[in-house]
Amino acid sequence: MTAPSSLPGVVGVGTDLVDVDRVRRALERRPGLRTRLFTDHEWDYAARHRDPYPHLAARFAAKEAVMKALGRGMSSMGFAEIEVARDEHGAPSVMLHGAAASVAATAGVRRWHVSLTHTDALAQAVAVAVGDVADAPHGTLSR
Repeated sequence: MTAPSSLPGVVGVGTDLVDVDRVRRALERRPGLRTRLFTDHEWDYAARHRDPYPHLAARFAAKEAVMKALGRGMSSMGFAEIEVARDEHGAPSVMLHGAAASVAATAGVRRWHVSLTHTDALAQAVAVAVGDVADAPHGTLSR
């Protein structure tokens, strides 16, 4: 089935579930992970909360979900190149930098939908990459 060129399409969908304590232990054991996994803005946002780790875990899950939506793994982009921000209403959004932005552009991604949730124990994220069907290279669209 061929869609009209103006029809927006889903390029990919990704989801991830993260154990909050695992993120906590990893960051406490290896402080250098902080800059490898998170941007300063993400860390500053999480640090405003009584317990920053559920918020960091949710952002880590979002980064994994974005990689899955792009059909790529850690060897294609760095975690800090995927930044989870909040818009003026508090909704999460994704900003891509460096290799992550290049991979998304090549796949025809024009925008993202992202949803985060967490408890004290678990954090989950879902990412949906959206682009114009006509702009995406052949073979990159998921249906």
